[in-house]
Amino acid sequence: MNSQTSKRVYTELPVWIVEDHHDVVRHIYRAIASRHVPMKNIKMVHLDSHPDLLIPVNMPADTVFDKEALFSELSIENWVMPMVYAGHVSHVMWLHPYWAQQIKEGEHSMCVGRDSSTTTIRVTSKDDYFLSDGLYVPPDQLENPKPLQLSVVQVNPVERECIQGEETPVSVAKRPRAQDTGAEGAAVSGSDVSPYNDRLQPPGGSGTSRGDDKNAATPRTDSPQCGKDGTGSTAKAVASLSSAIGQDGSFILDIDLDFFSCKNPFKEMYTQEEYAILQGLYSFQKPSENADEDEVLDCVERRVRQLEDLETVFADLVEDDGEETVQRWAANPGMKSVVRLVQSLRNRMESPDYEMVHQAGLTCDYSELPHHVSTEEEIQRLAQAVRLILRALPKPTLVTMSRSSLDEYCPVDQVDSIQERVLAILESLYGPLAVHREYATTADSPATSS
Repeated sequence: MNSQTSKRVYTELPVWIVEDHHDVVRHIYRAIASRHVPMKNIKMVHLDSHPDLLIPVNMPADTVFDKEALFSELSIENWVMPMVYAGHVSHVMWLHPYWAQQIKEGEHSMCVGRDSSTTTIRVTSKDDYFLSDGLYVPPDQLENPKPLQLSVVQVNPVERECIQGEETPVSVAKRPRAQDTGAEGAAVSGSDVSPYNDRLQPPGGSGTSRGDDKNAATPRTDSPQCGKDGTGSTAKAVASLSSAIGQDGSFILDIDLDFFSCKNPFKEMYTQEEYAILQGLYSFQKPSENADEDEVLDCVERRVRQLEDLETVFADLVEDDGEETVQRWAANPGMKSVVRLVQSLRNRMESPDYEMVHQAGLTCDYSELPHHVSTEEEIQRLAQAVRLILRALPKPTLVTMSRSSLDEYCPVDQVDSIQERVLAILESLYGPLAVHREYATTADSPATSS
């Protein structure tokens, strides 16, 4: 039923646009059920400022075999790995902009399986990204392991000279319109990628455009050139992706619009002092570079206890943030700053949301969440880099897209123009699209880590 010979083909390439990223899983599962996407060995090209490769920490592994129960457990930061453990996804190619450096560049091989001691999903990767959430277990502790190949590929905005003579997306007004079957019922209205001016920005150029030097991502030193095989070049990205996709040529293209411009919303929720306190409380002590297995396991155990204690602290504060409760927790090792944090929050808010404070803290581990609000020019140059990469690859089977704007990971004032620019690129490459604007019926949701 799921062999290549029985795979069905869409008449027009479907593009499912959601608000919260984990909502794309429903559409991927539907495509599997309709035999447009294979049941196993799915390859996913994932453009995002966040890897989204965490795991629902306390979810029993077997939840993945109950589709509706699984959907209710997923969040924006943890929707991919359950599909790996379920046996569907086997290779993720994370394309990230230069300001997102959560996982080391290159190829990562790991297994995703059921932890025999906790019955939850865990991984065998020792990358800081997984260690900081306490997700690592040794291979002999993993049941029903599923292999995952992760390719981490940086994408830089193209230089001005790289696009001279390049064809830009044809104006939607001048070609047949894509079929839009979403709730709005409007046809795609994307415009041409605007002409590029001669003023080029450095790789980290727009990070300080909002007068926020301290919050800006540290600029990379590599030049965003597309004609050389350096880190972030389109040539290197194409070579890596072509090798990963292979002769079969079948893959899902997944795009989070915060790939093009990204905020850390928690930096606007909390003052610099409050954020600094959270960074201290939730700081992650990495194992040494040449740590043996025992040291890594000790690191994971400490981290799990630390996060459990912090979750308990803020759960208690939800029930009662009175002086007695605050002082009781502050008396614990490493918790003294809870007093200053609660006092600051009370001074600004009538009723602080301590659950949200904990969510913000969970993003303060070995690195901060990416924060880089791009200029219009940089968005154009980054979009052109994506177009050059996609043009060199086979046509995807399915496109999923997340706006990430209600939680403000993608700036609200930029998301619509970015979306229409991306749709215009997709239509110029693949012809008429069947666009489903699912986000039109999405309710507001709070910001969580990704």
